[in-house]
Amino acid sequence: MEDRRQDSARQDALDYHEFPRPGKLEIRATKPMANGRDLSRAYSPGVAEACLEIKADPTNAARFTSRGNLVAVVSNGSAVLGLGNIGALASKPVMEGKAVLFKKFANIDCFDIEVNESDPEKLAEIVCALEPTFGAINLEDIKAPDCFIVERLCRERMNIPVFHDDQHGTAIVVGAAATNALHVAKKKFDEIKVVSTGGGAAGIACLDMLLKLGVKRENVWLCDIHGLVHKGRHEDMTEQKAAYAQDTDLRTLDQVIGDADLFLGLSGPGVLTSQMVAKMADRPIIFALANPTPEILPDDARSVKPDAIIATGRSDFPNQVNNVLCFPFIFRGALDVGATTINDEMELACIEGIAALARATTAAEAAAAYRGETLTFGPEYLIPKPFDPRLMGVVSSAVARAAMESGVAMRPLPDVDAYKRTLDGSVFRSAMIMRPVFEAAATVERRIVFAEGEDERVLRAANAMLEETTDVPILIGRPDVISVRAERAGLPIRPERDFEIVNPENDPRYRDYWETYHQLMARQGVSPDIARAIMRTNTTAIASVMVHRGEAHSLICGTFGQYSWHLRYVREILARGGLHPVGALSMIILEDGPLFIADTQCHNDPTPHQIMETVVGAARHVGRFGVTPKIALCSHSQFGNLDTYTGRKMRDAMALLDQGNVDFMYDGEMHVDAALDPALRERIFPGSRLEGVANVLVFPGTDAASGVRNALKMRANGLEVGPILMGMGNRAHIVTPSITTRGLLNMSAIAGTPVAHYS
Repeated sequence: MEDRRQDSARQDALDYHEFPRPGKLEIRATKPMANGRDLSRAYSPGVAEACLEIKADPTNAARFTSRGNLVAVVSNGSAVLGLGNIGALASKPVMEGKAVLFKKFANIDCFDIEVNESDPEKLAEIVCALEPTFGAINLEDIKAPDCFIVERLCRERMNIPVFHDDQHGTAIVVGAAATNALHVAKKKFDEIKVVSTGGGAAGIACLDMLLKLGVKRENVWLCDIHGLVHKGRHEDMTEQKAAYAQDTDLRTLDQVIGDADLFLGLSGPGVLTSQMVAKMADRPIIFALANPTPEILPDDARSVKPDAIIATGRSDFPNQVNNVLCFPFIFRGALDVGATTINDEMELACIEGIAALARATTAAEAAAAYRGETLTFGPEYLIPKPFDPRLMGVVSSAVARAAMESGVAMRPLPDVDAYKRTLDGSVFRSAMIMRPVFEAAATVERRIVFAEGEDERVLRAANAMLEETTDVPILIGRPDVISVRAERAGLPIRPERDFEIVNPENDPRYRDYWETYHQLMARQGVSPDIARAIMRTNTTAIASVMVHRGEAHSLICGTFGQYSWHLRYVREILARGGLHPVGALSMIILEDGPLFIADTQCHNDPTPHQIMETVVGAARHVGRFGVTPKIALCSHSQFGNLDTYTGRKMRDAMALLDQGNVDFMYDGEMHVDAALDPALRERIFPGSRLEGVANVLVFPGTDAASGVRNALKMRANGLEVGPILMGMGNRAHIVTPSITTRGLLNMSAIAGTPVAHYS
């Protein structure tokens, strides 16, 4: 079973990299190229003007080219995490992945550059020659001690930031975690004893950072695979290790761990034993950062030191030390002020920003992103979550300020606070917006029933749910068909063994189901014979009955068939106790952020009251994603300039909203371009209630809403999440036949979030 899962995961990873086009990156033009005039400005002769401006003043490169927002991830593949010296070419998927993280977390463009060069001095020469192209360099996965040489030479010769993330990124996050761990333990840097395992680049950089934070060098005990680094030792010594050599007869980790306040592990699994932990000081701090298996598991450490404060490199334990907390944001701040280097002041500012964020009262944005979790500063929450939406604004602005104050900023900002507000406003401009939903769903275990369980997309989504979430998939379908299709698709999952199945042709609950359906529908013309037939053939009705009976928390249907057909049975069975379909909300994830469209399915010609309900429901559901709703009521009429049917409906809906004293931003009626272009809107209707770009468009009918939804999906390369069925207490969602496996997985995360998390 485990082998099958591993084979499936391996193939999924390969397919992810290969389809629909190889790799994880592409290059796109940012300027129009539609006619001869565009061409003459982009290339000859117009391009000469930009060239001459840069020749006259090199800092103009940041104005007229992409250099000011372009980072190179450079590696020779000599020390790839978990893989070792695999070479430059084999490291390319890793470097592409790093480039994607830069883009998604901080909107920084990135080229990955893999170099076949093992000589550190020659590698440094190659990197230095790239300076005209890039605004900053991220060195990655270069073995020690070569990485020290490459970084030193590049920093000496280049006038742009050069940052070896394996060293400094890890050191910064460790520094932030240590700052807060000492705060919790009521200890001070200059008083603690530190014992570290791992003399590689990350380990040395972390120790150097701890010294900058106040740890005394004589209180640092460094061990590696050969034991304690001590004076007179010659085996596997480097200049960097020698700086931490102790003058002692002690030789092993076990001999030096006594009374240690902080253990810093960047080595391998099982290096630290519970017997060693027992020798540490009271309330010890244990950073066991080896991946995937730490130096000691948290439960083993707490078995002898219940008061231990623990961090690991893994996401399934509290206090994950993850470089993504640092590198996107330190580069963002450095690039935006044109920093010539990343200095100590900027790194320390980054540490304080990350640490202060965890200590601060949880902001509304973070609460929205991590609903269901208690983000309260303490032993279980020393550093922010990697997807905390506040990181961009807090950390990048702190770095930018430090660069300016330390004199390395070539383009100082006139107002750092305004800069921070701009960063805060850009947080959700990426597909990372779904991550908070998965985080919230992971706090509980919910049973999700899929009506079309034989569909291969459903099978793949169920397999992904079992791998990535705590939710339990239930599939309606014939077991033999599901088994054959799962095997044909190369999936390890099988009915009954891995998930529950409901067989419409032969299920022991059949009588209970048809009797329940008959009881619900007897006065709506449904006879026992009809009820029996429906419970044999209608999988949406079966799924709805299961949710009604409490055998599942939510259902997902609609991978084939008409939306309204599925909605009929969902409404008949589940629209009770005040629940009723309000509208269908589709989130379209575009390159510059999410755009929500409603109502795309439920009401072909909604009344003003139904439009008002759609607006209120949309505002509530948009908040699930940590997004502040800005809702535009759209029609062909614009602020009353046409006396049309749709315009009158939207005006009446506006009046109902005004009477309701709602607490979110909305305005209408208006054209879509006015909703999305604040300057145009201000020119047409000065003083609109909306501020900035609308992120929710509500239409007077499904024809318009669905048309815009499909156009954005097909022509704007938008990724749809939804439709989300509003008003049904998260008990049912009806997708559309065009949905993908990823779309079903996203919907399962939405269905897997208890309604209390977003109501």
